[in-house]
Amino acid sequence: MPRVAVMTDSNSGITQLDGKNMGVGVMPMPFTIDGKIYYEDVSLSREEFFQMMADDKNILSSQPAPADLLEMWDKALEKNDQIVYIPMSSGLSGSCQNARMLANDYHGKVYVVNNQRISVTQKRSVQDALQMAANGMDAARIREVLERERFDSSIYIMLDTLKYLKKGGRITPAAAAIGTLMRIKPVLQIKGERLDAFSKARTLNQGKTTMINAIRHDIENLYGENNVWMYAVHAQVPDEFAVFRKEVRDAFPGYEVEDDRLSLSICCHIGPGALAIACAKKSSKL
Repeated sequence: MPRVAVMTDSNSGITQLDGKNMGVGVMPMPFTIDGKIYYEDVSLSREEFFQMMADDKNILSSQPAPADLLEMWDKALEKNDQIVYIPMSSGLSGSCQNARMLANDYHGKVYVVNNQRISVTQKRSVQDALQMAANGMDAARIREVLERERFDSSIYIMLDTLKYLKKGGRITPAAAAIGTLMRIKPVLQIKGERLDAFSKARTLNQGKTTMINAIRHDIENLYGENNVWMYAVHAQVPDEFAVFRKEVRDAFPGYEVEDDRLSLSICCHIGPGALAIACAKKSSKL
């Protein structure tokens, strides 16, 4: 049975400490803030990130340097035969494609998974990969399973502000101004490879109901009842989240709902104050 290391990037929301406890290597994602490079959970804490956002710093997400990725892989291969590397969705960043190109030089030792996930659903894929490796699967088979099941997840996110969509060019300044005036709270969707508009809400409660109904639809029509992992998630809004997490649990009695936080790579583009609900179908191989 090959010794298989499971690795990911911090877009999964897995911290360096969590990674050590799980036995997972975590590549810290770089952010360029006012021209200076910071590394998530290494030289940039979550609290510092949101403070810089509040201070209206210019924050740009970036990709890992090839040298950093190669160093992480080389170190892992000193004690393992193969690596399964699970980066963020290829539809949201070029880091997956770059990693695949780099893996070609490892001749079957490094398997990069185009998992089409990010944040809590990406983390779920990492957890599934760990279990598959413990069950004796080799890296090629783990990648095959994860890529076959990559679209079996959903995330719905309600934004608190349109500021960062405007800043990133996803909506026009005029649309942002009108939306802000009308107090519109967009609900976005991540299902597969992209972050897309899903709905618009005029109130907080309407937005939460929209997300809960959307997840319920996906469970009933796509994934199967009592066959999913469920998550209540937020972006630095603990008070509202305390209420929301209870509402999610009340809406889905009998489900175990995990609490988590949106990864900084998502927060960079949507801003603070977001609430989200997510689910991932349980793997058929576990």
